[in-house]
Amino acid sequence: MASLLIASTGGAHRLAWKDAAALGPAPRLARPWPAAVAAPAPLLRISRGKFALQAITLDDYLPMRSTEVKNRTSTADITSLRVITAVKTPYLPDGRFDLEAYDSLINMQIDGGAEGVIVGGTTGEGHLMSWDEHIMLIGHTVNCFGAKVKVVGNTGSNSTREAIHATEQGFAVGMHAALHINPYYGKTSIEGLISHFEAVLPMGPTIIYNVPSRTGQDIPPAVIEAVSSFTNLAGVKECVGHERVKCYTDKGITIWSGNDDECHDSRWKYGATGVISVASNLIPGLMHDLMYEGENKTLNEKLFPLMKWLFCQPNPIALNTALAQLGVVRPVFRLPYVPLPLEKRVEFVRIVESTGRENFVGENEARVLDDDDFVLVSRY
Repeated sequence: MASLLIASTGGAHRLAWKDAAALGPAPRLARPWPAAVAAPAPLLRISRGKFALQAITLDDYLPMRSTEVKNRTSTADITSLRVITAVKTPYLPDGRFDLEAYDSLINMQIDGGAEGVIVGGTTGEGHLMSWDEHIMLIGHTVNCFGAKVKVVGNTGSNSTREAIHATEQGFAVGMHAALHINPYYGKTSIEGLISHFEAVLPMGPTIIYNVPSRTGQDIPPAVIEAVSSFTNLAGVKECVGHERVKCYTDKGITIWSGNDDECHDSRWKYGATGVISVASNLIPGLMHDLMYEGENKTLNEKLFPLMKWLFCQPNPIALNTALAQLGVVRPVFRLPYVPLPLEKRVEFVRIVESTGRENFVGENEARVLDDDDFVLVSRY
């Protein structure tokens, strides 16, 4: 069988077939080899239809790494955060991002005392974004606000390959930490969960997100304990409840409540560090008080009607409706989300009045809005 010879002479390369008589004139290629690229070995024999073993190395398949550390966020910088807003993504009437409204919303979070933002999470509708949109929005947030607030990019996926790739890109554009959910729909075993998180944890500070109502699978304590030795594990966003929170805080694992209506008690009675909040999109100052000013049963009870209203339908439907009613974002919805019905919009106006308009973001009075005011976008 004929074989291909690659020979190097004085920086030029020649390809020739060993059995030239059988194959006809030998093809030739002569081209200077770039100085910055290492030339191949003087003589390498490759059988046709096979790869040279020397061309396949383990290093080709390892996650990308950066040796630049001077601006990198430490895990400790994340574990100290008490109020992290799962921030809303606003849209223009054609369905593209409304970056002007987004920037204004982020500034309101910073002014209200939020210390971090989750970009492209469930609330930010990351599942309705292309990965290009997703990484662009993370990079934009870091570029504009990274010196004032910690940017946590939701780069999780039910595909480990996609989670690795998105997380590499997220850290490359400067995010301070990653948020990772467990694989949903295509659920896996306990061993698979551990392996999934072990694959993404080496890349940078990471918050693991447990929300069984959405993924269809709980992340049990055994999984978190198995990966707790990773220095990049910043903590867990936990939505199961107070007892699970206490299970982790007793072991010294940082926990953020993922339930606004439980976050006060999780913080002051069960040891949670803080909250990753939907409500703080609307009332960042009050959520800051709830996490910093000590146990405050009166304030907590005052906020219950808003918390209950926010989750009367799957998040982020109510939040999207509320921000539009406050005039903070345009009343544009990417399908399959649609606004709350009229009676719920009327109820929100009453909640704003009873809570105090001054406690909410924006400057306009809360309006009910008509059904025709909303734009539903199916292609974007």
